Amino acid sequence: MRLTLYTDYSLRVLLYLAAKPEAIATISEITDYFKVSRNHMVKVVHNLGIHGFIITSRGKNGGIRLARPPEEIFLSDVVLKTEPDMELLECFNPKRDNCVVTRTCRLKSMLYEGRAAFMAVLEKNTLADAAKPVSAPATTQIVDVSQLSL
Repeated sequence: MRLTLYTDYSLRVLLYLAAKPEAIATISEITDYFKVSRNHMVKVVHNLGIHGFIITSRGKNGGIRLARPPEEIFLSDVVLKTEPDMELLECFNPKRDNCVVTRTCRLKSMLYEGRAAFMAVLEKNTLADAAKPVSAPATTQIVDVSQLSL
């Protein structure tokens, strides 16, 4: 499964804002930080505002901020509002399904199950969960196998 760049940018904006919950950010600031197209970011921010994930304000002191605490923004909601569809294959859409093996193929049900598992993980995780700093990996102890008695 692959999410669109639009969803990727949407999640990046929300993560950026979650890291600065009290601050107001600008599109230019976020665009510069992630080194992405300003035109794309404008569309993403507009959509996030329409869906109530962020609050936007214009003017000299304007900018964007989260509309609610990161603990209340579920990743599944963001993905469902930013992905055009969750059709993994042509056969997921009966109107466009031209596959000759659709009626006998078991792959579709397996992919449905995989998509459901993917969304189940996103349904139980919030923006706050995703914004937590990554903990340092455990140090790996190097073992000299010549010293082991086998």
